[in-house]
Amino acid sequence: MKIGYGVTRRSALGAALLGPLALASCGNRTVTMAGSGTVTVRFMLNWYPYGEHAPFYYGVQEGIFEQHGIDLSIEPGQGAAKTTQAVGAQEVNFGWADTPVVLGNIDNGVDVRSIGVFLQTTPSAVQYFADAGITSAEDLVGLTIATSAGDAPTTTFPLFLEAAGLDPEQLTVQNIDPAGKNSALITGQVDALIGFAHDQSPIIAQQSGKEMAAISYADVGLNFFSNGLITSGAQIAADREIVQAMLDATSEAFAAAREAPEAAVASMAGKDPQIAEENVLLQQWQGTVELLDAAHSSGEVPGRNAAEDWATTIEVLAQAEMIGSDGDIDTYADTGFTPAS
Repeated sequence: MKIGYGVTRRSALGAALLGPLALASCGNRTVTMAGSGTVTVRFMLNWYPYGEHAPFYYGVQEGIFEQHGIDLSIEPGQGAAKTTQAVGAQEVNFGWADTPVVLGNIDNGVDVRSIGVFLQTTPSAVQYFADAGITSAEDLVGLTIATSAGDAPTTTFPLFLEAAGLDPEQLTVQNIDPAGKNSALITGQVDALIGFAHDQSPIIAQQSGKEMAAISYADVGLNFFSNGLITSGAQIAADREIVQAMLDATSEAFAAAREAPEAAVASMAGKDPQIAEENVLLQQWQGTVELLDAAHSSGEVPGRNAAEDWATTIEVLAQAEMIGSDGDIDTYADTGFTPAS
């Protein structure tokens, strides 16, 4: 499948990220359900808000979280690793993070658990301009591709090449800082780049004025889980009821945003100084919707995971040496939580 994104106007991105993470103001950094009232829950995104996050803002606007007893406080993140570690340190109650990063941190002793993966098809993809003459993976032979050492798309790239039947020696890989990859493609320094297509391609199209296309890892049969909800082991031990409520509310918010994409994206207006223009957010959210299912979860409510897809994720990440080879689903996820229908 080739993923296309339309040309959009240049955004006004560029304001600084928020400052260092703040600690919870109360002594007890876990939260519990408080009778019939609502409880304030601190929730950290993986990055500054982009289209994938529309359900959280829409869920707050539409009262979905409040119906589950949650006053959701949404905070920008500074990358999946920092969000995972902030949750593990109980600086925030819940987080939104990339599953390969979460599992790697668990292997390193961070006290977090996955409670529901929502992006069950990886957004990892090779992205390029639509006029590059690339119609299949075989057309990547001889090209220069930008990667960023250490991130999940780059670490699993050899598995993508193997699945596509390509010899790594047939490509030139250029390691570039994540902040410089988009400009490297726009200026012609590289022919393509690796990253999350649902997020990056709409932005590059806007900045370059050129249509984007991509070949996703899933297109060649390689899949593993991406972003989802996490919380700390301490939070789970403190009150499982509020963990279940957070999962249920998030699932309902994703379902509602899928039904009303324009309204969901509109709910993000003015929520962060770095937020992209609404047309970019809409493309990002529409790209996210295509990633909510996996091989064994088609038709399920958002965030409901199948054991078979977890097993595939663990196998792929272990093969890429991103995690150890002796873990199983119970090592990384609390399967006692599943979103209500």
